[in-house]
Amino acid sequence: MSVTGSILTLNAGSSSLKFAIFDGTTSLEATARGEIEDLDAAPHLLARDAAGSLLAERHWPAGTTLPFAVALDTLLEFADTHIGRDGLAAVGHRVVHGGADHIAPEVVTPALLAALEALTPLDPLHMPDNLAPMHAIAAARPSLKQVACFDTAFHHTLPPVAARFALPRAVSAAGVRRYGFHGLSYEYIASCLMQRSPALARGRVIAAHLGSGASLCALKDGVSIATTTGFSALDGLVMATRCGSLDPGVILYLGRQGHSFADIEDMLYHRSGLLGVSGISGDVRVLLASNNPHARDAIELFTYRIAIEAGALVSALGGLDGLVFTAGIGEHSPEIRASVCARLSWLGLRLDSAANAAGTSHISTPNSTVEVRVIATDEEVMIARHTQTTLNDQEHN
Repeated sequence: MSVTGSILTLNAGSSSLKFAIFDGTTSLEATARGEIEDLDAAPHLLARDAAGSLLAERHWPAGTTLPFAVALDTLLEFADTHIGRDGLAAVGHRVVHGGADHIAPEVVTPALLAALEALTPLDPLHMPDNLAPMHAIAAARPSLKQVACFDTAFHHTLPPVAARFALPRAVSAAGVRRYGFHGLSYEYIASCLMQRSPALARGRVIAAHLGSGASLCALKDGVSIATTTGFSALDGLVMATRCGSLDPGVILYLGRQGHSFADIEDMLYHRSGLLGVSGISGDVRVLLASNNPHARDAIELFTYRIAIEAGALVSALGGLDGLVFTAGIGEHSPEIRASVCARLSWLGLRLDSAANAAGTSHISTPNSTVEVRVIATDEEVMIARHTQTTLNDQEHN
């Protein structure tokens, strides 16, 4: 029997819980999307339907801390109201890190939870938040099926040379390697390309996931062969508050200058990137609107690093046929797209300025040697697809 009820998808962060509800009886159409934000300060639930109409909204008093278990109870109550308690068939979770072994979606079991808990040292900032909802749902509704979908899984196709660090083999054997992230987003982009432009999808493409977290992925025939993020989500591009690529010697220097491990970690994850360079904000929109020269410095470094890292991926691909912008900045900032494309004009890339300003899906000129597209990502629908497929496969086996 196939899984045909509704699927709830969860993307849990340190202070937010993003969700979507998909109708499994159709082609997985989203019937609700929303978020409970500011869990540790002033919780706020907002849910809208596919047309953008308000379905539910709730505010908690400022200073309220909403534990994940309580947030999930609230969310499950909303789901029960929206689709009926018996209509929820499964829950799919985004899990940032799957390590070297978890390379496909898996049904959540006590054994899997234990295995994922053991991976927490690889990503201590994200894994506890990703696993907390699984534990809470298992306790509140033990019969409700759950599936874990790993952001690192899409990059398991990286060739060994692209995954290896030049460290002692004993360190590499302990799991210190390049994993890559934003995999659910890149998997969705690859699937969209196959539908919209099969010839391009079979070629050499760089997908640029540019949001508060940012990375690039080199796709050859729809498969990841290189990416800018590595062992952690700190690596690669400049991000909203994360530093991106950094000489390891800087960390050693900061330690010798008396900075604690916790202070260095907080600096690299939360006080660097666009925020650190500008001293104003990690939000590209704020920086683009500012006349402060530090804001311009931050934007310049952001686009410079994107172009530099893209050049490295062109080398890995052996050329470039397409460039796809996605995620919040990639989808909504024509200024950033124009700056990046200008820096990559040496490839023969030619941007259609009018199309770029209008935000159309195809923004390169007819004579451009590189096809440039804008595609809105949808990690939630990828989670829903994986959840439905994984549970159907389990029932048929």
